[in-house]
Amino acid sequence: MSKVYIGKIVGTHGIKGEIRIISDFPYKEKAFLKDTFLCIEEEKYKITGYRKHKNYDMITLEGYNDINEVLFLMKKKVYKEKEALNLADDEILDEELITYQVKTTDRKDGIIKEIFFGGPSNKIIRLEIEKEEILLPLKSPFIKKIDSKNKEIIIEIPEGM
Repeated sequence: MSKVYIGKIVGTHGIKGEIRIISDFPYKEKAFLKDTFLCIEEEKYKITGYRKHKNYDMITLEGYNDINEVLFLMKKKVYKEKEALNLADDEILDEELITYQVKTTDRKDGIIKEIFFGGPSNKIIRLEIEKEEILLPLKSPFIKKIDSKNKEIIIEIPEGM
C-alpha cells in the first residue's frame, strides 16, 4: 500500500480543533473527502469536515473537537493511501509522471528531470533530451500526448529550442 504526500499541517484555526494544511496537491477533492482517512505520521485519522480558506485546506478530524487536542499534529506531513484516491486513468500524480519516458515527434528520447511550479497554477517540466535541457509548461500545446498505459509523454520541440 503506497502513500502519496498531500501537504503539511501548518496551524490550527479557531478553538474547535480545525487543522490548517498547506498543499499543492492537484486532486484535493478526492484527498479530503468526508468520512475518508488521512495518514499523519503512521496514524490514520478520519476526516469529518473539509473546507477551503484562503490558500489553506481546513479539515476536522473525528474525535478532535478542541484546539488543545490537535496541537501535537503541528508541522507534521499529511499523506493519503494512493488506492483511496480512486484516480482516473488520465489523472496522473507528479511522482508517477517523473518516471515516464519522453519521446519527441522527431524520434528523440529523453527523461523528465523535475516538475515544479512556475507560478501559482503553472506547472513546468524540466526535460533532458540528448543532453539538452528544455523547460515546458505541463499544459502546453507542445505536449501532444501523455500515455499512462505505456508510461510515455510525446512532445513536439518548438523551433529554436
